[in-house]
Amino acid sequence: MSAALFTAVARTAAPRTALRRFLALDSVVTTGNGLAYAAFSAPLGRLLGVGQGLLLGLGVFLALYGAGVGLLASRRRPPALPVRFVIEANYTWAALSLVALVVWFTPTTAGAVWIVVQAVVVASFALLQQLALREGSGRQ
Repeated sequence: MSAALFTAVARTAAPRTALRRFLALDSVVTTGNGLAYAAFSAPLGRLLGVGQGLLLGLGVFLALYGAGVGLLASRRRPPALPVRFVIEANYTWAALSLVALVVWFTPTTAGAVWIVVQAVVVASFALLQQLALREGSGRQ
């Protein structure tokens, strides 16, 4: 990703600020998704063709994980090791989502589309966070 495109997406040329923004956005989306899964696990389970119990468990996990990412984003200088953990967790989540779609789940059409879309979004968060972390390491 070119520096100009990265700066445009982050809306800042400061890598540390970009990293915090990408972590914060990840936190908001993940926590919101988790709360929706937990609160509406039955209707969402029917819509997506995924078990209610699984969505409830994932919802609680995602809400807690998202809150942790939010705490990391709130740090003036997020430490590299926890940020790397978030990046790797996001890449792993995206990959496992696609594997689950093929191997374990038999979702509805809406569920299949949702799983792919959320995998792409999560992988995008990981990529943006990785680029911001790398850019910040190069300028310090």
